[in-house]
Amino acid sequence: MPEVDDKSDMHHIGAGHQLSPPPPWYRQRWILWTGLILLLLLGGIVFAIIHNNNAKAAAARRALASAKPSVSVTVATATKGNIGVYLGAIGTVTPVYTASITAQASGVLTAVHYSEGQLVRKGEALIDIDPRPYRAQLMQAEGALEHDTNVLAQARMDLDRYRAAWARNGIPKQLLDDQEKIVLQDQGTVKNDQGTVNYDQVQLSFCHITAPIAGRVGLRLVDPGNVVQATGATVLAVITQVQPTTVVFTLAEDSLGQVQARMRQMHTLPVEAWDRAQTAKIASGKLQSIDNQIDTTTGTVKLRALFDNKNGALYPNQFVNTRLLVNTLEGVTLVPTGAVQHNGQVAFLYVIANGKATVRNIKTGVADGGMTEVEGINPGEVVATSSFDKLQEGSPVVAAKHAPPANAAEGNTP
Repeated sequence: MPEVDDKSDMHHIGAGHQLSPPPPWYRQRWILWTGLILLLLLGGIVFAIIHNNNAKAAAARRALASAKPSVSVTVATATKGNIGVYLGAIGTVTPVYTASITAQASGVLTAVHYSEGQLVRKGEALIDIDPRPYRAQLMQAEGALEHDTNVLAQARMDLDRYRAAWARNGIPKQLLDDQEKIVLQDQGTVKNDQGTVNYDQVQLSFCHITAPIAGRVGLRLVDPGNVVQATGATVLAVITQVQPTTVVFTLAEDSLGQVQARMRQMHTLPVEAWDRAQTAKIASGKLQSIDNQIDTTTGTVKLRALFDNKNGALYPNQFVNTRLLVNTLEGVTLVPTGAVQHNGQVAFLYVIANGKATVRNIKTGVADGGMTEVEGINPGEVVATSSFDKLQEGSPVVAAKHAPPANAAEGNTP
Protein backbone atom coordinates (compact mmCIF):
# COMPACT_ATOMS: atom_id res chain seq x y z
CA MET A 1 0.00 0.00 0.00
CA PRO A 2 1.39 3.28 -1.00
CA GLU A 3 1.94 5.95 1.64
CA VAL A 4 -0.24 8.97 1.69
CA ASP A 5 1.31 12.33 2.05
CA ASP A 6 -0.70 14.06 4.75
CA LYS A 7 0.82 17.42 4.18
CA SER A 8 0.10 17.32 0.50
CA ASP A 9 -3.50 16.33 1.23
CA MET A 10 -3.98 19.05 3.75
CA HIS A 11 -2.49 21.47 1.40
CA HIS A 12 -4.80 20.24 -1.20
CA ILE A 13 -7.85 20.67 0.99
CA GLY A 14 -6.86 24.05 2.24
CA ALA A 15 -6.17 25.20 -1.20
CA GLY A 16 -9.33 23.93 -2.75
CA HIS A 17 -11.87 24.42 0.16
CA GLN A 18 -11.62 27.60 2.43
CA LEU A 19 -13.82 28.02 5.71
CA SER A 20 -16.96 30.30 5.28
CA PRO A 21 -18.05 33.03 7.93
CA PRO A 22 -21.05 32.35 10.33
CA PRO A 23 -24.51 33.21 9.04
CA PRO A 24 -26.26 36.52 9.99
CA TRP A 25 -28.92 34.95 12.25
CA TYR A 26 -26.22 33.51 14.45
CA ARG A 27 -24.64 36.91 15.02
CA GLN A 28 -28.04 38.50 15.96
CA ARG A 29 -28.78 35.78 18.55
CA TRP A 30 -25.37 36.22 20.12
CA ILE A 31 -25.89 40.00 20.43
CA LEU A 32 -29.38 39.51 21.97
CA TRP A 33 -28.13 37.12 24.65
CA THR A 34 -25.21 39.33 25.46
CA GLY A 35 -27.51 42.39 25.95
CA LEU A 36 -29.93 40.39 28.10
CA ILE A 37 -27.12 39.22 30.34
CA LEU A 38 -25.81 42.78 30.69
CA LEU A 39 -29.34 44.06 31.47
CA LEU A 40 -29.80 41.45 34.20
CA LEU A 41 -26.44 42.32 35.69
CA LEU A 42 -27.34 46.03 35.68
CA GLY A 43 -30.76 45.36 37.33
CA GLY A 44 -29.11 43.28 40.04
CA ILE A 45 -26.67 46.04 40.74
CA VAL A 46 -29.49 48.68 40.97
CA PHE A 47 -31.59 46.42 43.21
CA ALA A 48 -28.64 45.82 45.50
CA ILE A 49 -28.00 49.57 45.76
CA ILE A 50 -31.69 50.40 46.55
CA HIS A 51 -31.98 47.59 49.09
CA ASN A 52 -28.82 48.74 50.79
CA ASN A 53 -30.08 52.34 50.97
CA ASN A 54 -33.46 51.22 52.39
CA ALA A 55 -31.73 49.12 55.01
CA LYS A 56 -29.57 52.08 55.98
CA ALA A 57 -32.66 54.39 56.22
CA ALA A 58 -34.56 51.87 58.37
CA ALA A 59 -31.56 51.50 60.62
CA ALA A 60 -31.30 55.27 60.90
CA ARG A 61 -34.99 55.53 61.81
CA ARG A 62 -34.66 52.84 64.43
CA ALA A 63 -31.62 54.55 65.82
CA LEU A 64 -33.47 57.87 65.85
CA ALA A 65 -36.49 56.31 67.56
CA SER A 66 -34.33 54.62 70.14
CA ALA A 67 -32.61 57.94 70.81
CA LYS A 68 -35.91 59.93 71.33
CA PRO A 69 -35.82 61.65 74.73
CA SER A 70 -38.31 60.68 77.45
CA VAL A 71 -41.15 63.01 78.46
CA SER A 72 -41.09 64.22 82.06
CA VAL A 73 -44.61 64.00 83.55
CA THR A 74 -46.23 64.12 86.93
CA VAL A 75 -48.29 61.09 87.79
CA ALA A 76 -51.06 60.02 90.12
CA THR A 77 -52.47 56.67 91.14
CA ALA A 78 -56.10 55.76 90.58
CA THR A 79 -57.74 55.05 93.93
CA LYS A 80 -60.91 53.44 95.21
CA GLY A 81 -63.06 55.66 97.41
CA ASN A 82 -66.27 57.61 97.94
CA ILE A 83 -67.44 60.74 96.18
CA GLY A 84 -70.43 62.99 96.82
CA VAL A 85 -73.17 63.92 94.36
CA TYR A 86 -73.97 67.63 94.73
CA LEU A 87 -76.59 69.96 93.33
CA GLY A 88 -75.21 73.45 92.79
CA ALA A 89 -77.14 76.72 92.87
CA ILE A 90 -76.70 80.43 93.51
CA GLY A 91 -77.99 81.59 96.88
CA THR A 92 -78.42 84.73 98.94
CA VAL A 93 -77.49 85.07 102.60
CA THR A 94 -80.76 85.91 104.34
CA PRO A 95 -80.80 86.75 108.07
CA VAL A 96 -83.20 84.84 110.28
CA TYR A 97 -84.35 88.16 111.79
CA THR A 98 -84.01 91.75 110.60
CA ALA A 99 -85.32 94.60 112.78
CA SER A 100 -85.88 98.11 111.45
CA ILE A 101 -86.33 100.24 114.56
CA THR A 102 -88.54 103.35 114.40
CA ALA A 103 -89.63 105.85 117.02
CA GLN A 104 -92.80 105.06 119.02
CA ALA A 105 -92.53 108.21 121.13
CA SER A 106 -92.13 111.78 119.94
CA GLY A 107 -89.35 113.91 121.31
CA VAL A 108 -85.75 115.01 121.13
CA LEU A 109 -82.99 112.38 120.79
CA THR A 110 -80.71 112.73 123.79
CA ALA A 111 -78.25 109.87 123.17
CA VAL A 112 -77.19 107.28 120.57
CA HIS A 113 -75.46 104.43 122.39
CA TYR A 114 -74.45 102.13 119.53
CA SER A 115 -71.50 102.32 117.16
CA GLU A 116 -71.80 101.63 113.45
CA GLY A 117 -71.39 97.94 112.67
CA GLN A 118 -71.45 97.00 116.34
CA LEU A 119 -72.57 93.56 117.46
CA VAL A 120 -75.22 94.09 120.12
CA ARG A 121 -76.95 91.73 122.52
CA LYS A 122 -80.69 91.53 122.99
CA GLY A 123 -81.83 94.24 125.40
CA GLU A 124 -78.72 96.40 124.97
CA ALA A 125 -79.33 100.19 124.92
CA LEU A 126 -79.42 101.83 121.51
CA ILE A 127 -81.13 105.26 121.60
CA ASP A 128 -82.64 107.57 124.25
CA ILE A 129 -85.45 110.10 123.67
CA ASP A 130 -86.08 112.91 126.15
CA PRO A 131 -88.33 111.19 128.75
CA ARG A 132 -89.35 114.22 130.84
CA PRO A 133 -92.74 114.90 129.23
CA TYR A 134 -93.68 111.26 129.60
CA ARG A 135 -92.53 111.12 133.20
CA ALA A 136 -94.72 114.10 134.03
CA GLN A 137 -97.67 112.54 132.28
CA LEU A 138 -97.11 109.31 134.19
CA MET A 139 -96.94 111.19 137.46
CA GLN A 140 -100.33 112.76 136.76
CA ALA A 141 -101.83 109.39 136.02
CA GLU A 142 -100.35 107.91 139.18
CA GLY A 143 -101.78 110.83 141.21
CA ALA A 144 -105.28 110.25 139.81
CA LEU A 145 -104.93 106.54 140.55
CA GLU A 146 -103.88 107.21 144.12
CA HIS A 147 -106.81 109.61 144.65
CA ASP A 148 -109.40 107.28 143.24
CA THR A 149 -107.95 104.33 145.14
CA ASN A 150 -108.56 106.13 148.42
CA VAL A 151 -112.06 107.14 147.31
CA LEU A 152 -112.75 103.47 146.69
CA ALA A 153 -111.41 102.57 150.10
CA GLN A 154 -113.71 105.14 151.75
CA ALA A 155 -116.70 103.82 149.82
CA ARG A 156 -115.93 100.30 150.98
CA MET A 157 -115.75 101.45 154.62
CA ASP A 158 -119.15 103.12 154.24
CA LEU A 159 -120.52 99.95 152.71
CA ASP A 160 -119.38 97.96 155.72
CA ARG A 161 -121.12 100.44 158.06
CA TYR A 162 -124.34 100.31 156.05
CA ARG A 163 -124.36 96.55 156.12
CA ALA A 164 -123.97 96.57 159.91
CA ALA A 165 -126.77 99.15 160.29
CA TRP A 166 -129.04 97.22 157.94
CA ALA A 167 -128.46 94.14 160.03
CA ARG A 168 -129.88 96.09 163.04
CA ASN A 169 -132.69 97.55 160.92
CA GLY A 170 -131.13 100.97 161.42
CA ILE A 171 -131.24 102.14 157.77
CA PRO A 172 -133.48 101.52 154.83
CA LYS A 173 -132.46 98.96 152.21
CA GLN A 174 -132.14 101.66 149.53
CA LEU A 175 -129.13 103.25 151.24
CA LEU A 176 -127.33 99.93 151.36
CA ASP A 177 -128.04 99.24 147.70
CA ASP A 178 -126.86 102.71 146.66
CA GLN A 179 -123.62 102.30 148.55
CA GLU A 180 -122.89 98.97 146.91
CA LYS A 181 -123.20 100.58 143.47
CA ILE A 182 -120.98 103.49 144.54
CA VAL A 183 -118.26 100.99 145.44
CA LEU A 184 -118.57 99.36 142.02
CA GLN A 185 -118.34 102.76 140.32
CA ASP A 186 -115.22 103.64 142.27
CA GLN A 187 -113.70 100.28 141.33
CA GLY A 188 -114.23 101.14 137.67
CA THR A 189 -112.61 104.51 138.14
CA VAL A 190 -109.58 102.93 139.78
CA LYS A 191 -109.29 100.40 136.98
CA ASN A 192 -109.43 103.20 134.41
CA ASP A 193 -106.76 105.09 136.30
CA GLN A 194 -104.61 101.97 136.43
CA GLY A 195 -104.91 101.57 132.66
CA THR A 196 -103.80 105.15 132.17
CA VAL A 197 -100.80 104.58 134.40
CA ASN A 198 -99.87 101.41 132.49
CA TYR A 199 -100.17 103.22 129.16
CA ASP A 200 -98.02 106.10 130.34
CA GLN A 201 -95.43 103.63 131.63
CA VAL A 202 -95.27 102.06 128.17
CA GLN A 203 -94.92 105.47 126.55
CA LEU A 204 -92.11 106.28 128.93
CA SER A 205 -90.37 102.99 128.10
CA PHE A 206 -90.41 103.97 124.42
CA CYS A 207 -87.99 106.76 125.30
CA HIS A 208 -85.29 104.17 126.04
CA ILE A 209 -84.89 102.03 122.93
CA THR A 210 -83.10 98.70 123.31
CA ALA A 211 -82.10 96.00 120.84
CA PRO A 212 -85.02 93.60 120.22
CA ILE A 213 -82.66 90.91 118.86
CA ALA A 214 -78.99 90.09 118.99
CA GLY A 215 -77.15 91.03 115.84
CA ARG A 216 -75.16 93.63 113.96
CA VAL A 217 -76.22 97.29 113.83
CA GLY A 218 -75.93 99.10 110.52
CA LEU A 219 -74.79 102.63 109.82
CA ARG A 220 -76.01 105.39 112.15
CA LEU A 221 -79.14 107.01 110.73
CA VAL A 222 -79.88 109.70 113.37
CA ASP A 223 -77.88 111.98 115.66
CA PRO A 224 -78.54 113.41 119.13
CA GLY A 225 -80.56 116.63 119.06
CA ASN A 226 -82.86 115.57 116.26
CA VAL A 227 -86.60 115.53 116.87
CA VAL A 228 -88.42 112.34 115.98
CA GLN A 229 -92.11 111.66 115.70
CA ALA A 230 -94.03 108.59 116.80
CA THR A 231 -95.21 107.88 113.26
CA GLY A 232 -92.72 105.17 112.22
CA ALA A 233 -91.61 107.17 109.18
CA THR A 234 -87.98 107.58 110.29
CA VAL A 235 -85.84 104.47 110.78
CA LEU A 236 -83.51 104.97 113.75
CA ALA A 237 -81.44 101.79 113.41
CA VAL A 238 -81.38 98.46 111.56
CA ILE A 239 -80.25 95.24 113.25
CA THR A 240 -79.68 91.97 111.40
CA GLN A 241 -79.08 88.68 113.12
CA VAL A 242 -75.85 87.11 111.89
CA GLN A 243 -75.50 84.08 114.19
CA PRO A 244 -77.13 81.89 113.07
CA THR A 245 -78.03 82.90 109.54
CA THR A 246 -79.60 81.26 106.53
CA VAL A 247 -78.99 81.01 102.79
CA VAL A 248 -81.94 80.93 100.41
CA PHE A 249 -81.28 79.26 97.05
CA THR A 250 -83.30 77.76 94.21
CA LEU A 251 -83.22 74.39 92.47
CA ALA A 252 -84.92 73.19 89.32
CA GLU A 253 -88.20 71.45 89.94
CA ASP A 254 -86.77 68.33 88.28
CA SER A 255 -84.41 67.94 91.25
CA LEU A 256 -87.15 68.28 93.86
CA GLY A 257 -88.04 64.58 93.90
CA GLN A 258 -84.44 63.58 94.46
CA VAL A 259 -84.08 66.03 97.34
CA GLN A 260 -87.33 65.02 99.00
CA ALA A 261 -86.50 61.31 98.75
CA ARG A 262 -83.12 61.93 100.36
CA MET A 263 -84.72 64.10 103.04
CA ARG A 264 -87.08 61.27 104.00
CA GLN A 265 -84.06 59.03 104.47
CA MET A 266 -81.65 61.44 106.16
CA HIS A 267 -84.09 64.04 107.63
CA THR A 268 -81.50 66.70 106.84
CA LEU A 269 -78.94 67.23 104.09
CA PRO A 270 -75.52 68.95 104.26
CA VAL A 271 -75.18 72.24 102.41
CA GLU A 272 -71.94 74.07 101.62
CA ALA A 273 -71.55 77.76 100.84
CA TRP A 274 -68.69 78.72 98.48
CA ASP A 275 -67.42 82.07 97.32
CA ARG A 276 -68.35 83.65 94.00
CA ALA A 277 -65.38 82.06 92.17
CA GLN A 278 -66.09 78.64 93.75
CA THR A 279 -62.49 78.39 94.92
CA ALA A 280 -62.96 78.55 98.71
CA LYS A 281 -65.60 77.08 100.98
CA ILE A 282 -67.05 79.74 103.27
CA ALA A 283 -69.25 77.72 105.63
CA SER A 284 -71.03 74.42 106.16
CA GLY A 285 -74.64 74.06 107.20
CA LYS A 286 -77.72 71.93 106.74
CA LEU A 287 -80.95 72.12 104.78
CA GLN A 288 -83.67 73.59 106.97
CA SER A 289 -86.80 73.77 104.83
CA ILE A 290 -88.27 73.60 101.32
CA ASP A 291 -90.81 76.11 100.07
CA ASN A 292 -94.41 74.91 99.78
CA GLN A 293 -94.81 75.77 96.11
CA ILE A 294 -92.92 75.92 92.81
CA ASP A 295 -92.43 79.22 91.04
CA THR A 296 -94.27 78.67 87.76
CA THR A 297 -92.48 81.54 86.02
CA THR A 298 -89.03 79.97 86.48
CA GLY A 299 -89.78 76.31 87.17
CA THR A 300 -87.75 76.41 90.37
CA VAL A 301 -88.36 75.89 94.07
CA LYS A 302 -86.78 77.80 96.96
CA LEU A 303 -84.85 76.10 99.74
CA ARG A 304 -83.43 77.51 102.99
CA ALA A 305 -80.24 76.26 104.61
CA LEU A 306 -79.19 77.11 108.17
CA PHE A 307 -75.58 78.05 109.06
CA ASP A 308 -74.26 78.76 112.57
CA ASN A 309 -71.88 81.36 111.05
CA LYS A 310 -69.72 81.50 114.17
CA ASN A 311 -66.89 83.21 112.32
CA GLY A 312 -69.21 85.75 110.65
CA ALA A 313 -68.05 84.78 107.15
CA LEU A 314 -71.59 84.90 105.74
CA TYR A 315 -72.82 88.47 105.38
CA PRO A 316 -76.46 89.53 104.92
CA ASN A 317 -77.54 89.73 101.25
CA GLN A 318 -74.23 88.20 100.11
CA PHE A 319 -74.36 86.09 96.95
CA VAL A 320 -72.82 82.64 97.41
CA ASN A 321 -72.63 79.38 95.51
CA THR A 322 -74.37 76.56 97.34
CA ARG A 323 -73.76 72.83 97.03
CA LEU A 324 -76.43 70.47 98.35
CA LEU A 325 -75.24 66.90 98.99
CA VAL A 326 -77.96 64.53 97.75
CA ASN A 327 -76.04 61.25 97.51
CA THR A 328 -72.67 59.57 98.13
CA LEU A 329 -71.18 57.05 95.70
CA GLU A 330 -69.12 54.47 97.57
CA GLY A 331 -66.30 52.24 96.33
CA VAL A 332 -65.80 53.89 92.93
CA THR A 333 -62.55 54.46 91.03
CA LEU A 334 -61.24 58.01 91.35
CA VAL A 335 -58.55 59.89 89.43
CA PRO A 336 -57.50 63.56 89.53
CA THR A 337 -59.78 65.64 87.33
CA GLY A 338 -56.73 67.20 85.65
CA ALA A 339 -55.69 63.78 84.33
CA VAL A 340 -58.85 63.37 82.23
CA GLN A 341 -58.44 64.48 78.60
CA HIS A 342 -61.07 64.82 75.89
CA ASN A 343 -61.05 64.27 72.15
CA GLY A 344 -64.44 65.49 71.05
CA GLN A 345 -66.97 63.43 73.00
CA VAL A 346 -64.39 60.80 73.98
CA ALA A 347 -62.64 60.97 77.35
CA PHE A 348 -59.29 59.27 77.83
CA LEU A 349 -56.29 58.96 80.13
CA TYR A 350 -52.59 58.41 79.59
CA VAL A 351 -51.82 55.27 81.58
CA ILE A 352 -48.16 54.94 82.55
CA ALA A 353 -46.73 51.40 82.61
CA ASN A 354 -43.20 50.08 82.00
CA GLY A 355 -41.92 53.59 81.33
CA LYS A 356 -44.34 54.22 78.45
CA ALA A 357 -47.62 56.07 78.01
CA THR A 358 -50.68 54.25 76.72
CA VAL A 359 -53.96 55.91 75.72
CA ARG A 360 -56.95 54.45 77.59
CA ASN A 361 -60.52 55.48 76.75
CA ILE A 362 -62.71 55.92 79.83
CA LYS A 363 -66.22 56.89 80.89
CA THR A 364 -66.42 59.77 83.35
CA GLY A 365 -68.98 60.26 86.10
CA VAL A 366 -69.28 62.57 89.12
CA ALA A 367 -66.54 65.15 89.70
CA ASP A 368 -65.91 66.79 93.07
CA GLY A 369 -63.02 68.21 95.02
CA GLY A 370 -60.52 67.79 92.19
CA MET A 371 -61.37 64.08 91.75
CA THR A 372 -63.48 62.41 89.06
CA GLU A 373 -65.26 59.07 89.06
CA VAL A 374 -64.17 57.02 86.03
CA GLU A 375 -64.86 53.63 84.48
CA GLY A 376 -62.34 51.80 82.31
CA ILE A 377 -59.36 51.89 84.65
CA ASN A 378 -58.52 49.89 87.75
CA PRO A 379 -57.47 51.24 91.16
CA GLY A 380 -53.70 51.21 91.49
CA GLU A 381 -52.94 52.08 87.87
CA VAL A 382 -50.75 55.14 87.33
CA VAL A 383 -51.92 57.99 85.09
CA ALA A 384 -50.21 61.13 83.79
CA THR A 385 -51.34 64.50 85.12
CA SER A 386 -49.18 66.87 83.02
CA SER A 387 -47.25 67.34 79.74
CA PHE A 388 -50.23 66.22 77.64
CA ASP A 389 -49.03 68.28 74.65
CA LYS A 390 -45.93 66.07 74.46
CA LEU A 391 -47.52 62.69 75.09
CA GLN A 392 -48.75 60.22 72.52
CA GLU A 393 -49.30 56.50 72.28
CA GLY A 394 -46.11 54.69 73.26
CA SER A 395 -44.17 57.78 74.35
CA PRO A 396 -41.36 56.97 76.80
CA VAL A 397 -41.92 58.84 80.05
CA VAL A 398 -40.10 59.68 83.26
CA ALA A 399 -42.24 60.27 86.35
CA ALA A 400 -41.52 63.57 88.08
CA LYS A 401 -42.57 64.77 91.53
CA HIS A 402 -43.52 68.19 90.20
CA ALA A 403 -44.84 69.34 86.87
CA PRO A 404 -42.06 70.45 84.49
CA PRO A 405 -41.97 74.07 83.42
CA ALA A 406 -43.86 75.01 80.27
CA ASN A 407 -40.63 75.58 78.28
CA ALA A 408 -38.81 72.48 79.55
CA ALA A 409 -37.21 70.34 76.90
CA GLU A 410 -38.32 66.77 76.37
CA GLY A 411 -36.30 64.21 78.24
CA ASN A 412 -35.25 66.61 81.02
CA THR A 413 -36.23 65.69 84.56
CA PRO A 414 -36.83 68.45 87.06
